[in-house]
Amino acid sequence: MTDAARSTMWIQRGALSRRQFLLIVCCFWFYVTLSNVLYASSMRTGIARESGVTFFASWDIRVLQHVLLLPFLLVSYWASLRVQWRPMLVAIPLQILLGVCFAAIAYPAMMLSNLIFEGPHWQEQAMTHASGPLFDALPVSLWLASFISFIPTYGFGLALVTGLALYTRFQISELRVAALEREWSSARLAALRMQLSPHTLFNLLHTIRGNIAWDPEGAQSMVVQLADLLRRLLNAGEHDFTSLQEELHFVRLYLELQRRRFSDRLTVVLPESHALPTLWVPSLILQPLVENAVVHGLAGHAGPVEVRVTVEAARDMLTLRVCNGLSATKAVGQTGIGLKNVRERLAVQFQGDATLTAGPRAGEWLAEIHMPQIHDSLRRQHRAMPLVGA
Repeated sequence: MTDAARSTMWIQRGALSRRQFLLIVCCFWFYVTLSNVLYASSMRTGIARESGVTFFASWDIRVLQHVLLLPFLLVSYWASLRVQWRPMLVAIPLQILLGVCFAAIAYPAMMLSNLIFEGPHWQEQAMTHASGPLFDALPVSLWLASFISFIPTYGFGLALVTGLALYTRFQISELRVAALEREWSSARLAALRMQLSPHTLFNLLHTIRGNIAWDPEGAQSMVVQLADLLRRLLNAGEHDFTSLQEELHFVRLYLELQRRRFSDRLTVVLPESHALPTLWVPSLILQPLVENAVVHGLAGHAGPVEVRVTVEAARDMLTLRVCNGLSATKAVGQTGIGLKNVRERLAVQFQGDATLTAGPRAGEWLAEIHMPQIHDSLRRQHRAMPLVGA
């Protein structure tokens, strides 16, 4: 198994890296060692002053005891993270067993430390000062006292390690959820953009087909324009945002194709390119609106129709308007594939900060997008942030 695989397995099991685990346990054990040494030293000094008996072990013996216990503590906590806490009927007895085993070896570690520093006669020296029923079974009493002392110490450390592991695991899961939400939003936006391509293509092919019989040269020219339009459509479909100038240029290509078919009925009014602000908008956000303006504006009557696209930037907001004339006898609705598509894209990309309103007004149909102004720096920031679906 490679190092990367081992690291991944470690994180999945305990949600802590080896370095984090070692650092946390060693810092905790250093604090325990320091507090135990200070407490034992104060008790040793006080008892020796009153009775002349040196009962508590010296600081160096205490330090060695904790050094000897550290590997067992690391193994116990590592095993505890591997066991985890579910199922409880199995995990809890195993966790208790690990704590009991660790606390049980604390006193033998103290005896070994005494043997290393003071030799084999240290216990005989202590027993010469000890008398009474409490000290008749001195090793058992000391082992029991050590066991009772180290059980809560082990529990506090286990709670610390487990809590930090759970917090780290929570952070990892939050990052994974955010990544999944971003991937889901990107896939959703891609699907919404792909809905435009067949719909637009079929309408434009019908437009060209209507010109083939009576204007072959015009139809050929329209095929060239359609190829340019489709190339821009594919390029725009690969990006979440495009410049306002590019978006209006795409709209101009589409409306020009429609105007060549309905030259006697369709009038197009677009803003001048040099007058447009340097801003960014969602790719192909206007295309469904201008397509609706042409299709529904020309339907239901044989009179002239004007399609107007206006842009207004004020107070950090950008307003895009698409307006077309309506037949007085044509019933209109405020829902449809194009409008639903635009609303969903605005909801995904702006999380409620952008709106689309559409409806009849003074004999015309007006579709109006209100969205925050996106400059180049804000566009990079907007692309970096995770998107949340509506």
